[in-house]
Amino acid sequence: MKNFKPRLKARFRKNKQLLSKNIDNFFGWVKGAKLIELKECDTEEDPVRPELDNEFRTGYGRKIYGVEYQGEIYAVMCFAYTNIIPKSVDELEKLSTDAFLQSAMRDQSGGQIAIAYTVWSKKKGGGKLIVKEVFKKIKKSNHLNRLVTLSPLTEMATKFHIRNGAKLVQINETTQNFEYKIL
Repeated sequence: MKNFKPRLKARFRKNKQLLSKNIDNFFGWVKGAKLIELKECDTEEDPVRPELDNEFRTGYGRKIYGVEYQGEIYAVMCFAYTNIIPKSVDELEKLSTDAFLQSAMRDQSGGQIAIAYTVWSKKKGGGKLIVKEVFKKIKKSNHLNRLVTLSPLTEMATKFHIRNGAKLVQINETTQNFEYKIL
């Protein structure tokens, strides 16, 4: 019985080290990843709004961002810049176009609210990482003061945003809005 305990402890220590090493390898890609603006994305990969084409995603006051690591995109987030929180995708299109045209007339950078209307990840940790990187970008911007989502009415969307620190703003007919605090 005495010989059994030290062997068990040694095996436990070894497995703990292996597990720790594997977790480091699993998330190692996160350290070298960077946020970039994309000209287009594979809309069929989008689990939230695959019906929106690249023309919509890059239209007036709208952009696509991705988290890139070693030339591969691991997560994607699409944005619209507005001055009012939209309640639907149609409203998002109108409000982002309006904010873009208003800013062009006043020589500004666009709407004051960044509306994230779709996000997806191809690798574990990508969704959380892109939210964090977008936070940094918005904090550095001079014209953005809010980060709000236009999310589907699903449990997965609700859990994702709550887990990442967002607060529910409103529930609409077909969507819901969450807001991330910009400190």
